[in-house]
Amino acid sequence: MFTPHRSPVAFLDLTALHSPLLDQLDKIWAETVRDSSFIGGQQVSSFEAAFGPYCHRTHAIGVANGTDAIELTLQALGIGPGDEVVVPANTFVATAEAVVTVGATPVFVDVDEATLLITADLIKAAVTERTRAVMVVHLYGSIPEMGPIEELCNAHDLLLIEDSAQAHGATHRGRPAGSFGTAATFSFYPGKNLGALGDGGAIVCDDDELASQIRVLANHGRGHHLLHVASGRNSRLDGLQAAVLELKLRYLDEWNRSRREVHARYAQAFANTPVQVLEIPAGTTAVHHLEVVRVSNRDYVRKRLTQAQIGSGIHYAIPCHQQPAFASYAGETPLTVSEAAAESQLSIPMHPLLTTSDIDLVVEVVLDAVCEAKQP
Repeated sequence: MFTPHRSPVAFLDLTALHSPLLDQLDKIWAETVRDSSFIGGQQVSSFEAAFGPYCHRTHAIGVANGTDAIELTLQALGIGPGDEVVVPANTFVATAEAVVTVGATPVFVDVDEATLLITADLIKAAVTERTRAVMVVHLYGSIPEMGPIEELCNAHDLLLIEDSAQAHGATHRGRPAGSFGTAATFSFYPGKNLGALGDGGAIVCDDDELASQIRVLANHGRGHHLLHVASGRNSRLDGLQAAVLELKLRYLDEWNRSRREVHARYAQAFANTPVQVLEIPAGTTAVHHLEVVRVSNRDYVRKRLTQAQIGSGIHYAIPCHQQPAFASYAGETPLTVSEAAAESQLSIPMHPLLTTSDIDLVVEVVLDAVCEAKQP
């Protein structure tokens, strides 16, 4: 029987991550107050100028949060009532929520058993004459096989939108998350790989007209100061958050490398055990926003982790098509992989500062719990 560790292992330790940056963060705060650059301004423009090229894109538009980023993108692309958007059932509800908010219909599809990501074959089976777009979610910090998805969208004249909220810095066959679709959306919620000190989001694209339309919609539909040319909303990235994000962008690749090292140790330790580690698609360099494993006795394993003062989470306990808010959009065919994953997936600690002893402790507790639960 395992004896609980005296020091807790955090699921995500933002305090430790920010600690080396405190002097620089204090400077950003002082400069923001001194200049009163609270909304928009040079700090936002500077971050956008850095983040766009990081994603291999011409434009980056900062907005208030990741959900707004998806909604504004759909709205700017003219997607609305009568249109269908293909979305994976295994994702955070914001992906489907944005589709419903603009008046379109989410068409939920299942995911691959090994990766829990969407695939071209699964998308193809859901395409109808009403399909306008495909929403590919780079879930958990991984990117699905994009070549066949791009080919499918081109063949059927479908818009390809990337929900990259969990994949800042991930790449697939040398291309970064955000560089594949008509447009891509990001969240900068504090727990993301690139997180603000509050909320924030961004859209990246190459189309000048699309970028301009998104900017108009995000600023009350304002064409210029006195003229409102569309019914928009107030969705602006704060100057303070933009400056923080530009600072943290300098460290993102280093932090992501550390995440990959943590994942590699987990994967090695769980090899040839009942604990299933998700596969990474060929050609993808993942950034492991979440470390998701699958176990048959998830609730008991999580209980043992809590007893050992080890943080954990469940992403996602109810697939989107079974959520009450979206049940009316569910088809008659069961989405068996997503439904089974909801019962078995468990997120264990993942952040750049996990030590070898932290990782080994998590592995020990998980494996002990799996064995204990199987005993008669």
